Amino acid sequence: MNILILGSGGREHALAWAVMQNPKCDKLIVAPGNAGIAQIADCASFDVNDGGVVVTFAEENAIDLVIVGPEAPLAAGVADALRNASIPVFGPSAAAAKLEASKSFTKEICDAAKAPTAGYAHFTDLAAAKAYVTEQGMPLVIKADGLAAGKGVIIPETLEEALAALDDMFGGAFGEAGAEVVIEEFMTGEEASYFILVDGETVLPIGTAQDHKRVGEGDTGPNTGGMGAYSPAPVLTDEIAQKALDEIIKPTMAEMARRGTPYQGVLYAGLMIENGQPRLVEYNVRFGDPECQVLMLRLGAQALDLIHACAEGRLAEAQVNWADDHAMTVVLAASGYPGSYEKGTAINGLDAITEDSFNVMFHAGTSEKDGQVVATGGRVLNATARGATLQEARDRAYALVDAVDWPEGFCRRDIGWRAL
Repeated sequence: MNILILGSGGREHALAWAVMQNPKCDKLIVAPGNAGIAQIADCASFDVNDGGVVVTFAEENAIDLVIVGPEAPLAAGVADALRNASIPVFGPSAAAAKLEASKSFTKEICDAAKAPTAGYAHFTDLAAAKAYVTEQGMPLVIKADGLAAGKGVIIPETLEEALAALDDMFGGAFGEAGAEVVIEEFMTGEEASYFILVDGETVLPIGTAQDHKRVGEGDTGPNTGGMGAYSPAPVLTDEIAQKALDEIIKPTMAEMARRGTPYQGVLYAGLMIENGQPRLVEYNVRFGDPECQVLMLRLGAQALDLIHACAEGRLAEAQVNWADDHAMTVVLAASGYPGSYEKGTAINGLDAITEDSFNVMFHAGTSEKDGQVVATGGRVLNATARGATLQEARDRAYALVDAVDWPEGFCRRDIGWRAL
């Protein structure tokens, strides 16, 4: 098979790594890719958010399967364009991708499906939103309605912070994403990520993970795209996972199908769990980043078989074979992230790392300049390892971190603390 992956981050490097483990992959192209991906696959440069451009590239390169990594091409309808051209694609239609592209749409679906989630209100007017926040008081959660690259969620500690967050959102801090705002009740409990493949009819769970959103140790400081993750998540027991499937996921998928927009791709359900009861925090319509890294390391070659079955509507005959193992990824980020940070700093020590099926350094925000790997993003590397226990996976992941010589980078040293 000739396979095309769209995206450039750690998630896409992990997908590329897993795909390359499978002998069914004859040729792999990643667009645009990064310095790490370039070591295992061909990289191409074109507009991945333009469906027509993606279709043309896929046809010219005899692509048999397209795997869409990030949410933006999905929201832009790239999967629709590929399906219309009869090219197998892993990822939902633009209509189904609204489950991530619009927080208010997701709430509306949850209401219709009677899926347990946080109470909420939806606003298109700053004054009305401020009046609501003032009346409700803290704690609550303020979310930009649209896609904000994982950064459009604010958990204010004071009324002043809440009002300032609303000023920012309606003032354009998150672009179009903040033109509408959803304000939710603050849910207490422990958060975990549940990943499910859906082919329009069959629903197949493929794993659990827990990520660390806050930039500082002990889960302090501002929210980021994720500073590390591990799998499986002990809080998502078999019983709670089944409850989430029966009460949240399946009713949501049934409601989407009822509306004529069946879901096809991976569904990432962010869940808040308290007293054995899961409630939906949010849906994402693609693999989480950095959760994808730990899932792919644990799934290995079978990831491609599962993704291919999902794209072709054959999930009913697929099954997941989990090893009894654990995986952890630690994000190395540029100093200053999630605020402003320097780009173009040199990263050394990567050549000395020996990679195998237990230890992989996935690249996120990197490129190569004159033979030197340099940092080009906020989250730059994902030191990822697996082991028989979470402690073993953790020790291996931090050994990878310590092999890197990059003074301008930092990481959290407590990834996995909830489970350990």
